[in-house]
Amino acid sequence: MKVYLTSLGCRLNEAELQTWANDFSQFGISVVSEQADATLIVINTCAVTGEASRKSRQTIRRYHRNNPTAKIIITGCYASLEKEEAQDLLGVDLVVSNKDKNKLAEKARELLDFSEMPFAASEPGASALFTRNKERAFIKVQDGCRYRCSYCIVTIARGDEVSRSIEDIVEEINRLTKAGIKEIVITGVHVGGYGSDIDLSLYQLVSAILKKTTIPRIRFASVEPWDLPDNFFELFENKRLMPHMHLPIQSGSNKILKKMSRRCKSETFLALVQKVKKLIPRFNFTTDIIVGFPDESDADYSLSLDMIKQANFGHVHVFSYSKRAGTKAAQLPHQIESQIKKTRSKKMHIFAEEVKVKQLQNMLGVCCDVLFEGEGRETAKGYYRYCGYTPNYHKVIMELQTKYLLNNQIITCEITDIIDDRLLNVVALKNLNHFSLSTEFNSIEVTQIS
Repeated sequence: MKVYLTSLGCRLNEAELQTWANDFSQFGISVVSEQADATLIVINTCAVTGEASRKSRQTIRRYHRNNPTAKIIITGCYASLEKEEAQDLLGVDLVVSNKDKNKLAEKARELLDFSEMPFAASEPGASALFTRNKERAFIKVQDGCRYRCSYCIVTIARGDEVSRSIEDIVEEINRLTKAGIKEIVITGVHVGGYGSDIDLSLYQLVSAILKKTTIPRIRFASVEPWDLPDNFFELFENKRLMPHMHLPIQSGSNKILKKMSRRCKSETFLALVQKVKKLIPRFNFTTDIIVGFPDESDADYSLSLDMIKQANFGHVHVFSYSKRAGTKAAQLPHQIESQIKKTRSKKMHIFAEEVKVKQLQNMLGVCCDVLFEGEGRETAKGYYRYCGYTPNYHKVIMELQTKYLLNNQIITCEITDIIDDRLLNVVALKNLNHFSLSTEFNSIEVTQIS
């Protein structure tokens, strides 16, 4: 039996795929990277916006069309919020709600009706690496959220906050480290709320991970700015914590933030960002901003542009507001016309790219460790291209004349130049002789994309 796992939406959905891969492996079901090879397809759906729900339905139909003989299980926020609609979709064999996700592999076993099932398909405690990325793993530390931002349906779909124990998280990270993983991403619905239900905190969790594991690189997925205590960023004195964090602001206007039921003001957010950047040089903050939220004026929109400039974000995820039935925001007056949202979104994308370039300029001459991911792909010009990320999460594209085994290797590079306002040249400082298949290099030129 073979299972194909896929997801839409957030990093937490990705992290859950990794957990299921391990569960399926214990039941003797192998995880495959091509859906055409699968006996079972599991789709972790999204419903953060109306458009996300539409894409979830579209994805389900596409997988059924491409592999009509495979059983299909759907779960996630769309499956939980629109269960009856989801059950009626062609090809769907089972709908698993978010509250039953921890039993998904068991429910799949019942669906497939195995006549014989091995007690354990691998050694006890072995980790089944998620097939799409063998260098980075997403660690789900909690689920649910106690806050109710007015535009968000996910907190309703996910329910109350439930945190994993520190011991359980540490054990998972140590298994992944033993299996060769070099980098983890701490994720959840409300990461900053970790421990609210078990009298712990994110600070305590990170301290324990640093003390009780040896994983080389630790990152965070999205963390709400109001959750971080004053001393939190002192933890980054430990270089295993990567100097990057996705800190969503959603708007630069306090008026709009209040309508969104966000729990911070723009000046408080900006003060935090500026404080951290003074404490940790070249710390890279990325963010989310929603344009066209109900009652957003031109002045409110301009405040969001100003926030991007002052915070000097390394990347901005720009979203046009989308009505979502069941949310408070869907009932607000003064909904913004579609064309206005499109115009604002396009302008903000361009502006955010210009700000990103300025941050890249601050990287010139910097030496940093790059974790390369995947195998080199041959280009049309006969070069081999490798991808990786700097500690502060700038993507690297490296092209060489000779194929190397660089995947899952951390190589020290110096950034030397910017090309075409987006590309950076770097020189690898680490001797690559032991990575070479046929040719020896002491230093190489590489190209980096932000």
